[in-house]
This record gives sequence, structure tokens and C-alpha cells, in this order.
Amino acid sequence: MNPAEVRAGGVDLDEIVAIDVHTHAEISSSGHQSLPPYLMEASEKYFGAHGHRLPTIDETAAYYRERKMMAVVFTVDAEQATGHPPIPNEEVAEGCARHPGTLIPFASVDPWRGRAAVRAARRLVEEHGVRGFKFHPSLQDFAPNDRMAYPLYEAIEELGVPALFHTGQTGIGAGLPGGGGIRLAPSDPMLVDDVAADFPGLRIVLAHPSFPWQDEALAVALHKEHVHIDLSGWSPKYFPPQLVRYANSLLQDKVLFGSDHPVITADRWLRDFEGLDIKPGVRRKILKTNAARLLGLAADEEVERHA
Repeated sequence: MNPAEVRAGGVDLDEIVAIDVHTHAEISSSGHQSLPPYLMEASEKYFGAHGHRLPTIDETAAYYRERKMMAVVFTVDAEQATGHPPIPNEEVAEGCARHPGTLIPFASVDPWRGRAAVRAARRLVEEHGVRGFKFHPSLQDFAPNDRMAYPLYEAIEELGVPALFHTGQTGIGAGLPGGGGIRLAPSDPMLVDDVAADFPGLRIVLAHPSFPWQDEALAVALHKEHVHIDLSGWSPKYFPPQLVRYANSLLQDKVLFGSDHPVITADRWLRDFEGLDIKPGVRRKILKTNAARLLGLAADEEVERHA
């Protein structure tokens, strides 16, 4: 299957076990890492991810292909805040293109780049087949509702691809003096509520159980038509009870499987997810069909057949 077929909705959902909407490209082909060394080391300690923190894109593809899964892959461009150059989005897109039907490329453009970020977003979608964009407000040091980012959101909305926002606590900088200078406040999901109100056609994903703002994230997803929640970054056995309750009922069509690979593997996440009291039909939606619909990976009738 070629990338054009995937973009046109050519995925056979019968052949796919699950779609992981949250995985990271952590190292480039030249050996350049996605984070400065002091933040990478702190992240490894926080997640206990020593020894499997830096898989290549090809290794990530092999992992998911072996399990008959698909995965969204992205990095984070936070160069303005950290001074650390990102892994090139073009390299992520090219790596995913080597594994069509397994990997789905998202990009990250630093909103502090202004009009250059808007031009980059358009080019990445139109020329490189990027399927969405990742923002990390705490790491990128911007409030999602800062008007300086609005031209970028406008372009992403026009391009018809989703925007995924990190929300809540972050393992990046955790345990360092001052958290490595990274602030948690920009990752309050209520700041994304403003974005959802001002860009009603923009499809948004609130990434992670949003501790300490879990109720706020649920409220935003309930109130705004195109806001979803991914479940990455935590083992499901630690999910807040209200998140499980809403995922199993009112938000069953808007909750998505995400692992945070490689710091939390899909194997571990799925093993712990089995222990949750989730209705079988809802489980299928969370693991596969909600993401297939959001990302346009299959025709609507195909998605409905699997829901």
C-alpha cells in the first residue's frame, strides 16, 4: 500500500488490531536526539525507560508491524524555548513513507516561528504527506490560546488535519531543579478550549490523562464537537476513575488509544488496558475505529462496520 492509498482511506481495518495515535521519533538517522541530553536523561529516569528510549523509525515500524498495528509518529520542535534543533519533520515523514499501512506521519512546527511555521505546515502536508501536528505547550513554552499561534491553527484547520496538544503533567524535566525550567501551566486543557471555540472546524486531540486537570479535559471534550482525548503516557491501571467512566459512556466515540512509545510500550499499555472494565464495543472504538475515523484511514462505511 502506498502513501496515497493511505491518505485516500485505503487501510483494511480487518487487518489492523489497533491504532496507536501517540508515539515519538526520538533519534534521527545522524544520531541527533529529540531532546537536549539533560532533559533526555531526566525523562529516562522518570519513565524507567533505560535501554529502549531511542528506537529508530524503522525499528518502531517493525515493532508495530509485528503486532498488526498502526502508529502515529512525531517529534517536537521546541528550538525557540530549548535552543535544541528538532529532528527534521521531513525525515519523520520520509521514514513513515517507507512503512505505509504501518506508520502515519505527524509533524511539529514551533509556533514561535510565526509565518515561517505556517509556510512549513502547508508544505509538510502538501508535499510530504503529513497527517497532523503535535504541540507541546510546556516544552515549547507557549499558551495554546496565545494569538501568535492562531495563524498556524488557521492553516491546520484549512488543511483538514488534526492538532494534538500535550496536556497535564509532563515527564520532560520532571525531578530536575525547577523542572528544568519547564512550566506546567501552559498544558492546562482549558487553554485549548479557547482554541476549539475559535477554530470550530479544527479537529483536536488532548493528549494524556490530563492530571491535575482531568475534569477540565473531560468537560472540554464533552462540550466541543471536534475535541478528542488520547490515553497515552500512563498505564491504564492508573487512570482516574472519572476518565474510565466517561470513556466507557459519554465520550466513547472520542477517546483514542495512545501509548507514548517508546517510554511506555504498546505491549505494556494494552496488557494493562485489558484489566479495565470497558464494554467490548467501546474497547473496539478506543483501540481502532475512533482513530480510523479521526485520521480518515478508512471509508465511513468501513469504520461503521467495525465500530
